[in-house]
Amino acid sequence: MKKTYKIDVDCANCANKMEEAANKTAGVKSATVSFMTLKMKVEFEEGADVDSVMQEVRKNCKKVEDDCEIFL
Repeated sequence: MKKTYKIDVDCANCANKMEEAANKTAGVKSATVSFMTLKMKVEFEEGADVDSVMQEVRKNCKKVEDDCEIFL
């Protein structure tokens, strides 16, 4: 399953950090963050609980970039 989320991030470097953090999260098959469109596209592993995975993604992104936001 693939989903797109609106995000709020200050710079392209921060968006790259968010993308790396999201890709390291269990349950995420792949994630792409676009600073230009302020969107995060996430492809989930089969059988993953999308809501709980995204809570973890948000937590992991806040660790590397504390003023970012993912609108779930």
